[in-house]
Amino acid sequence: MQQSNIYKDALLNDVIPFWQQHSLDHQNGGYFSCLDMKGEVYDTDKFIWLQGRQAWTFSMLYNEVESDEKWLEIAKSGIDFIRKHGMDKEGNFYFSVTKEGQPLIQPYNIFSDCFAAMAFGQYARATGDDEIKSLAGQTYRNILKKRDTPKGVYEKQTGTRPLKGFALPMILSNLVLELEDVLDPQEVEQTINFSVNQVMGDFLHKETGIIYEFVTPNGKFEDSFNGRLLNPGHGIEAMWFMIDIGARTNNHDLIKKATQIILNILEYSWDREYGGIYYFMDAKGKPLQQLEWDQKLWWVHLESLVALTKAYLHTRDETVLKWYNKVHDYAWAHFPDPGNGEWFGYLNRQGEPLNTSKGGKWKGCFHVPRALYQCWKSFEQIEHSQTYE
Repeated sequence: MQQSNIYKDALLNDVIPFWQQHSLDHQNGGYFSCLDMKGEVYDTDKFIWLQGRQAWTFSMLYNEVESDEKWLEIAKSGIDFIRKHGMDKEGNFYFSVTKEGQPLIQPYNIFSDCFAAMAFGQYARATGDDEIKSLAGQTYRNILKKRDTPKGVYEKQTGTRPLKGFALPMILSNLVLELEDVLDPQEVEQTINFSVNQVMGDFLHKETGIIYEFVTPNGKFEDSFNGRLLNPGHGIEAMWFMIDIGARTNNHDLIKKATQIILNILEYSWDREYGGIYYFMDAKGKPLQQLEWDQKLWWVHLESLVALTKAYLHTRDETVLKWYNKVHDYAWAHFPDPGNGEWFGYLNRQGEPLNTSKGGKWKGCFHVPRALYQCWKSFEQIEHSQTYE
């Protein structure tokens, strides 16, 4: 079977049906994300960032795969729930609510906002709804206002050792492309330039060619727990965002540089004893605060597959292809659950499931379907070009 068909089949005949069958809250709207191995709901709390992610997923499928009205109805359920229950009076998005929509956890960071904006943008494309389109732009600008203090009043740090995090510039580099239909061209270019400069400048360690998770405000290394922290999945995921920007702007140097960083991170973070990519690492090999550092997570491997397929599409580098085969073989041997559908999220270092749930507070209907779609489409282009070579 062609690689493109492996990913297409898994997306359309395994993963999406799992979420369609098990996650929909037909009584209150929105989605349940806490699903056990077989898809049974084991907790009914709703996490707004996962509501946004799932609404984005089904809107994207409607826009890019097939104009299936069932998919649009599922997306609408999430959009309506977020609009009705997901925001406070200032337009900040809660982290979690009850199944009926009563607030549980305050808007302590802006990642719920980011995924709500992504969902609004895709849904507006699907429906032509100008109100939703306006809400996407409004949410995006609210995010930018909080860019320097994303946690606002919920920030715990005192400011004695100021560090800036990689997650926000990383997510903005993807969010701005998602909202290109919503934003003014000048806004798009400004955010692209900011993100590329931050990701490929301040957070890229020049000597090792690896992305660091936290740096000082002026982009320097800080020798502390956080300053030494590496999150290989984050760094690799950001590189496929950089490749997308490079393809959009015809910047081959950016694509080449992002490809090399992917290879650098994989060389550094691959577990040579058991296989797979470590969740966290310390830049100096010191003990980590994160006790889950040696776990193997679904999203890390999926984002690596997306990054490698995009890198190979644009470079045809044989080293990239070898790494793709290595990551593909590990991921497909350990994460999918053929008996019950979808993918496990959390493996121990040896590659055995630590938690048999298919969703929860952090895992929802997003990384698996998005990655399967991205790999499907990249391999379609690769296979098409090989046919005519």
